[in-house]
Amino acid sequence: MTKENKLQIIPLGGLGEIGKNMTVIRYNNKIVLVDAGLTFPNEDLLGIDIVIPDYTYLVENQAMVAGILITHGHEDHIGALPYLLKDLNVPVYGTRLTIGLIQSKLKEANITKATLNVIHPNDTVRLGAFRVEFINISHSIPGSVGLAIHTPIGTIVHTGDFKLDHTPVSGDVLDIHKFTELGEHGVLCLMSDSTNVDRPGFTMSERSVGQNIDEAFFHAEGRIIFASFASNINRLQQAISAAVKCQRKVAAIGRSMVNVINIAMDLGYLDIPEGTLIEVDKAMDYPGNQLCILTTGSQGEPMSALSRIASGDHRQISISENDTVIISASAIPGNEKAISRNIDQLLKLGAHVIYEQISGMHVSGHASEEELKLMFSMVKPKYFLPVHGEYRMLVKHAELAQQVGIPKENIFIAENGSVLEFTDEGAKMAESIPAGRVLIDGFGIGDVGNIVLRDRKQLSQDGILIAVLTVSRPTGALVAGPDVVTRGFIYVRESEEIISEVRYLIREAMQECQQKGINQWAPIKNKVKDIVGKHLYQRTGRRPMILVIIQEVNSEAIKDANKKDTAAREATNNPPNYKEMAVKARPKRTMKPKIQAPT
Repeated sequence: MTKENKLQIIPLGGLGEIGKNMTVIRYNNKIVLVDAGLTFPNEDLLGIDIVIPDYTYLVENQAMVAGILITHGHEDHIGALPYLLKDLNVPVYGTRLTIGLIQSKLKEANITKATLNVIHPNDTVRLGAFRVEFINISHSIPGSVGLAIHTPIGTIVHTGDFKLDHTPVSGDVLDIHKFTELGEHGVLCLMSDSTNVDRPGFTMSERSVGQNIDEAFFHAEGRIIFASFASNINRLQQAISAAVKCQRKVAAIGRSMVNVINIAMDLGYLDIPEGTLIEVDKAMDYPGNQLCILTTGSQGEPMSALSRIASGDHRQISISENDTVIISASAIPGNEKAISRNIDQLLKLGAHVIYEQISGMHVSGHASEEELKLMFSMVKPKYFLPVHGEYRMLVKHAELAQQVGIPKENIFIAENGSVLEFTDEGAKMAESIPAGRVLIDGFGIGDVGNIVLRDRKQLSQDGILIAVLTVSRPTGALVAGPDVVTRGFIYVRESEEIISEVRYLIREAMQECQQKGINQWAPIKNKVKDIVGKHLYQRTGRRPMILVIIQEVNSEAIKDANKKDTAAREATNNPPNYKEMAVKARPKRTMKPKIQAPT
């Protein structure tokens, strides 16, 4: 009996969320991966730097992975590669700019053995049972491609992030002819970008922003600080072009901004006249009306250059009243508060702030409702799987698919870990696989989980109280302490009464444990935590983290030490003068001769 051929689509990230895009396409025992992105933490993920998909499924099946297909160079599509490629040595395919950005990231991560392959739109790559065509699309970064993944079961079309821009800055126009041709030959399943599905009409062209940038630069009296995504190269080109028109020098701050500009210049994706770009250290030598500063931080990231400028912590740039700050990006969901905080701080410092909600300084790189309908009309898929969006966006995109004639039973709203399975008999949702997120904190990868995050949240809200107890080893009696230390809970000097109550309650708890014969440290600590925790909540309405530290000592050693100390004190009526002893113990200094000033 022959084994049934199966084609599976398994999202590991990017569904029910913005960012962290990663999708497995599997045919029998061969896998290609589409994108490997990250997302940035929300306010609940205290101390976390970035979040990547849990790719355990790929590690367990690494012998099957034939390659990684990257649609474009944004962080939410390439940011997880430095972690993934440490565990999987598989070839990566992307356009020239995309590979250039990936190389930079891998160099920082000290990954030198990755196999990176540069492809061009209309190229075809064969990976086992898969034949992959790369299709030119329009997005906010050059070198963006969609994918046609041909398999023995049928063709899967993945749009990547796209919009229909007839006048793009970089000259990359969506290849309508190719998508239409694929539709005429028959497409099994369409995977389409859902980010802007709830926006009616068409997304405006990137060139419309250029006109507003030119006008803002023309009217600015002092320095211009232009904040955008570092990887939005089309936007950076328009800002640089506007600076050149106004005879301004351009300086870049923020590590990612400097890296991306250097890579884009080397590869010919940025046109910067000679002498325009200067080092930020030299920028301070120019008058404000001759300077433009490109910076990161459009999303209010705490450690970004713009956030440090807004808080007055940047070592090179400080805000003056004639400065104009342009924030040329829309808020990623969850970042609204941080962005608003930055804007408020910049305004308080006297800057003129221009931001997307009131300015027209930003247009999206994603397709709106009418463009999504056009994609359906071109591709004519049998089945549809909405991707790249929060759950409400996926649902809205599914409703849009029904409006253009795709049967409801052929539309699948999936989640990360879902398995959409195709056979010769049709499509169905199969049993899901484990999928989640991996939290990156400093050098730690996945070592911060829910328990650590819960503790961090408690510490941030109510602080900590530490009780240090010195206990006799054989008897369990309290022989010293308790010493009580707090941080972030109460100000000790103004709350001595509460601290005294805590010490008293700990002594009572220790006596009770001794009377009941409890001499194991775990139950003793739990007893102390319960009593102290209830009392503090009654007195303050707060629940600080309570940490009990027990130091164990030998009671016989304590008695011997006490006897020796008593004998020493009785041996003399004159206790040692410790101050005099300390002075005598100091090393003698060699006095230098005085030098008289010349007359």
